[in-house]
Amino acid sequence: MQQRCSSSAKNLCRKILQPRTSIQATTGPPCDIFINHRGIDTKRTISGLLHDHFFRMGLRPFLDSRNMKPGDRLFEKINPAIRNCKLGVAIFSPNYCDSYFCLHELALLMESKKRVIPIFCDVKPSQLQVKDYGTRSAEQLQRVGWALEEAKYTVGLTFDTLTGDWSHFLNDANDAVIKNLVELEAENPSSKKSTYIVQGRE
Repeated sequence: MQQRCSSSAKNLCRKILQPRTSIQATTGPPCDIFINHRGIDTKRTISGLLHDHFFRMGLRPFLDSRNMKPGDRLFEKINPAIRNCKLGVAIFSPNYCDSYFCLHELALLMESKKRVIPIFCDVKPSQLQVKDYGTRSAEQLQRVGWALEEAKYTVGLTFDTLTGDWSHFLNDANDAVIKNLVELEAENPSSKKSTYIVQGRE
């Protein structure tokens, strides 16, 4: 009797899980929003907060510390997520430019012609400069330098983590993301997933 019950339960689980697996594999991009950030500055504060907020909204954000597991190879996960995302959110912080990986992600977002919302967290755009430690070629430095300049001259949000209003910032960031997703949806009306998300927001 117990074996029959166990077998029935397993069959029921298969029926429930199989359609979800199929849907996830065939519809929509792996993520709606790629969050480009410097972990030591913002992972436990602004980046993590935005990821969790967008997730609760029904969106699919990508944040490396949330979406990757031990054993995953960085570029094998991050590069496809960037190429297939709908929108990028680049969180600039004091130590952002010290990381070539951050700059690589930003460059790939720009090269993939993704719309990017810059957030200047505890740093001014004029303070962001590519640093040459002698470990990258001139071509690589030119690539990331171009991407950084593109981002610096894009209208974005600013936030001071010491004196800023977190609730107000979260609302501003949310509105900016939703507005951009609506505009992207209008440019690509075949995307049913984003229409559903925006309607859920309303």
